[in-house]
Amino acid sequence: MLKKIIRITLKTLGIIIGILALYALAAWLIPYIPVNKKARLEGPDEVTIYIKSNGVHTDIVVPVKTAQFDWTKYIKYEHTDDKDSTMAYVGIGWGDKGFYLQTPQWSDLKFSTAFKAMFYLSTSALHATFYPQINEGENCKAIQISYQQYEALNKFLVNSFDLDAGGNTVHIPSVNDGYGSTDAFYEAKGRYSLFYSCNTWANNALKAAEQKACLWTVTDKGIFYQYK
Repeated sequence: MLKKIIRITLKTLGIIIGILALYALAAWLIPYIPVNKKARLEGPDEVTIYIKSNGVHTDIVVPVKTAQFDWTKYIKYEHTDDKDSTMAYVGIGWGDKGFYLQTPQWSDLKFSTAFKAMFYLSTSALHATFYPQINEGENCKAIQISYQQYEALNKFLVNSFDLDAGGNTVHIPSVNDGYGSTDAFYEAKGRYSLFYSCNTWANNALKAAEQKACLWTVTDKGIFYQYK
């Protein structure tokens, strides 16, 4: 009986290790497969958006107001500590609510938070950050898109919010979240998992706007590889 238990245990561990190895291989290789590779060669350059990473997590940065769209209908200056209405850009990122609100620093990460996030057991949130201006760099790239593509991008972003019955965003009050004074959080649709991360969401946003993106990625490296 003991030998049978050991054999089953070893077989189970082997299966788990095999699955994790396949996942790691896919997460490493698939981001090199591009979609919309020739996107920059098509259509007029009418709106400038940005992809911006903190080294782990990718945000989509858009103008707060254009003739086509006003983001203050969904993301309010007054929901930030500064309440500064002169900010010209807003970065929008999607992620696990536990990570956003309960993990100010990586040292604060709890096993329960990580476990829930990885296996569809938690809820999600949208994180918004206002900026006075955007400077390009290694972790921030400008992308020129058409009005039509911008409309498609905004549709994807708005559809990520979990709106109330009146069509309004649901602000999540946050205290000591480890973020700055120009940040706000909102209830979002969807659930974080091993296969759908914050970067998967950002990558899908680029796909919606018909921009260069990976076939699939869970890391920011896959996205930025397409914009070298």
